[in-house]
Amino acid sequence: MIAWWLLIIGGLNWLLVGVGGFLGSNWNLVYMLLGAWPVVEWLVYVLVGLSALYMLFMRQKGGNAMM
Repeated sequence: MIAWWLLIIGGLNWLLVGVGGFLGSNWNLVYMLLGAWPVVEWLVYVLVGLSALYMLFMRQKGGNAMM
């Protein structure tokens, strides 16, 4: 369940980054919230990436990745 929520948060963040890019702005919420702590910001990105790998692995294994 945590991996699913991290993917939702990460996906919404990338949506805002893309839309902000088209409008000439930086709407990276993770950076806005945690930019003062770069290590924590990077940790969030790593956790989102690991969540994606976990969900992909569970999907290929045939398990129900969305609990």
